[in-house]
Amino acid sequence: MRVLLAEDEPEMAAVLVAALRNNNIITDHVSTIEAAEEAVRLNSYDALLLDRSLPDGDGLELIAEARRIQAAVPVIMLTARGDLKDRIEDLDLGADDYLAKPFAVEELMARLRAILRRPGNIEIESLCLGRLHFDLRNREARVGEVALELPRRELLVLEALMRRAGRTVERSSLEEAVYGMDDEIQSNALDAHVSRVRRKLDAAGAGVEIHTIRGVGYLIRQARP
Repeated sequence: MRVLLAEDEPEMAAVLVAALRNNNIITDHVSTIEAAEEAVRLNSYDALLLDRSLPDGDGLELIAEARRIQAAVPVIMLTARGDLKDRIEDLDLGADDYLAKPFAVEELMARLRAILRRPGNIEIESLCLGRLHFDLRNREARVGEVALELPRRELLVLEALMRRAGRTVERSSLEEAVYGMDDEIQSNALDAHVSRVRRKLDAAGAGVEIHTIRGVGYLIRQARP
């Protein structure tokens, strides 16, 4: 999952970014409407988390532009305006949900899961290939009954490959799935992640193979007998 967080309060933003990333959610953080509009034009998001009170305007202003580019993207408004009139305005102007500040991070995560379960956003809960099972809901990989110990970015690499098993995943697509727009990507970082995932799958007897498609990307498929 990749989300855009538009929040100008540094402490609030830091807490939310850390919590989202701890849940293996790629998070791009911006603090203005202008930067959010640019991010939406350049990236594809599974959800937008928008503060209403941004330095250059009301976060609600971004909804129309975001929906013009990504028609079905869900939007959760984060607002200190908790009265009924403001909540109704949020929803009438296109928000899918809202959270009044202060709120618990656990509630934000629950609301994210809820909007992604709505019609049009229904997603399978697990992926299987060979003896490898990837639980999308809990972000866990298992071979048989044994859980694989994979750091966050290795899990994201594996998930991106599993979602397109049997097809080549381009490097650019993998990088988008693994890194946020603020992350510095070293030239061989992605290759190192893939190499470590490949070794762990082999050691666990997962029955899958990750192939390097030179100059293009990577492909995962069931191992041949």
